[in-house]
Amino acid sequence: MSHPAYGELRPVTALASVLLAENPSPMTLEGTNTWVLRAPGAQECVVVDPGEDDEEHLARVAAHGPVALVLLTHRHHDHAGGARRFAELTGAPVRALDPSLVLGSEALGDGDVVAAAGVELRVVGTPGHTSDSLSFLLDGPGDATAVLTGDTILGRGTTVIAHPDGALGPYLGSLRRLAELPEGTTVLPGHGPDLPDAPATAATYLAHREQRLDQVRAALGRLGPDATAQQVVEVVYADVDRTLWPAAEWSVRAQLEYLRAER
Repeated sequence: MSHPAYGELRPVTALASVLLAENPSPMTLEGTNTWVLRAPGAQECVVVDPGEDDEEHLARVAAHGPVALVLLTHRHHDHAGGARRFAELTGAPVRALDPSLVLGSEALGDGDVVAAAGVELRVVGTPGHTSDSLSFLLDGPGDATAVLTGDTILGRGTTVIAHPDGALGPYLGSLRRLAELPEGTTVLPGHGPDLPDAPATAATYLAHREQRLDQVRAALGRLGPDATAQQVVEVVYADVDRTLWPAAEWSVRAQLEYLRAER
């Protein structure tokens, strides 16, 4: 069954609309959210995460241009795989924490402010899911704010710590940082639906991670301190669909590294 939002630009806030890529999977939920940002009345737009190298999706996004700027939340192919081709289609510059993702792109850093298409975004370094993960804080009309979180916070479920590139310690720090955003900040995630309150969601994520750490500690108590990540997954994630166990193993590796460093 086709998702009703595929191929449609859906307005979410006064400044942000989303175009859902048709790449659903257990890891991407319904697909990757490509965000199109522009001020009311602006001709140009800013595109965040053009998605995979899917010519049909990239052409759909480009049709909502002209595109002034492309931003990447992180290096994973479902977000950045089509960035080079999208830059060719639109002529727009690409910016990311890691400029090697697209030849000739310009690096972004925590605290940078970028402005284009009548919108202004502040870069928030949120490593953990990957080492290069960024979020973008978007000020809207009045007191309205939103944050584009990539895979740091999802619209449904929780994210994977992509060990060894990702790491749990930095991820917990990133969640604490997002928990300090103004109450009512809208979450514009890389996958899944938008959420109404970033601080509340970040607090829920933190509680979940602490619960998982307690479960891993308990599993190590049963299995021994040298238990493998796979053995821990079989205990802690016994109630989770086994198709997700390989991804869970990445997170468990990150949890084991965190706990062993803690000891």
